[in-house]
Amino acid sequence: MTNAMSNSGFPGWRRLALFLEAIKFEHSVFALPFAILAAFMSAHGIPDWTGLLWVLIAMVGMRTFGMAANRLIDAEIDYRNPRTTTRAIPAGTISRKAMIGYMAVAGLVFIGATSQLNSATWVLAPIPLAVMIGYPYLKRFTWLAHFGMGAVYLIVPPAVSLALTGTMPFGFVVIGIGSMAWVAGFDVLYATADFKVDREQGLHSIPARFGIPASLVISRLLHATAVLLLAVGGVILEASALYSFGVLAAAVLLAYEQSLVRSENLSKLNMAFFTMNGVIAVVFGTFVVIGEVI
Repeated sequence: MTNAMSNSGFPGWRRLALFLEAIKFEHSVFALPFAILAAFMSAHGIPDWTGLLWVLIAMVGMRTFGMAANRLIDAEIDYRNPRTTTRAIPAGTISRKAMIGYMAVAGLVFIGATSQLNSATWVLAPIPLAVMIGYPYLKRFTWLAHFGMGAVYLIVPPAVSLALTGTMPFGFVVIGIGSMAWVAGFDVLYATADFKVDREQGLHSIPARFGIPASLVISRLLHATAVLLLAVGGVILEASALYSFGVLAAAVLLAYEQSLVRSENLSKLNMAFFTMNGVIAVVFGTFVVIGEVI
């Protein structure tokens, strides 16, 4: 999509394409299935399509805001890291001023979308935006920074239920915590690529603190915890049998993801992080949605 837009002669498309590439817009697929499955589960079937549309717009707006904030806040760190010097701001393809502008627009889209949902969602909207801004700073202070990213995903299932029904059953909170463990687990994997640079720059992460072998064990424990919590959340909410099959499929795929990364061989890290996590989210979400519809 971004390549087609960048080749267009239409004014503004190229700059927008650069921005979408900078924030990896296509990776919205990681979070959207959790929002969609929460919508179907909260409705015990097919949700109101208008409400679901506003939820999806809010999700995309929130993630876009968060990624723009991340790129802006981490610009100096990215400049000093050989792996990330080609990112938009360090490379000079997008200015800080432009990134702030895109970030502001995405924030307004998120706020506008939440205003169309339950009133409690509108009141609580600043919380996820604050989490998005706060997350990039955590690596300056604590190796628990991975859970800051996970906190964004923790919010999604209960927030969607609240947005569409005005209620937030405990089962959705449990699924949210499971989502946090899943995301923190793959963020630990991704951080193994930068553990030496992080140590040199005085940044904090689990790999920088404990080394790669211990980090892989921690990542696997987090993913095992995620599977357990997703299963428990389904039991609490009395989800369909297909939900259980979705959890099982996610467990198998997470095990495969973990098998791709070894302390002595990180060559398949991008496949484990970018490809597998999108597949896991879509597969799990598909099982849950079909189960609720049936």
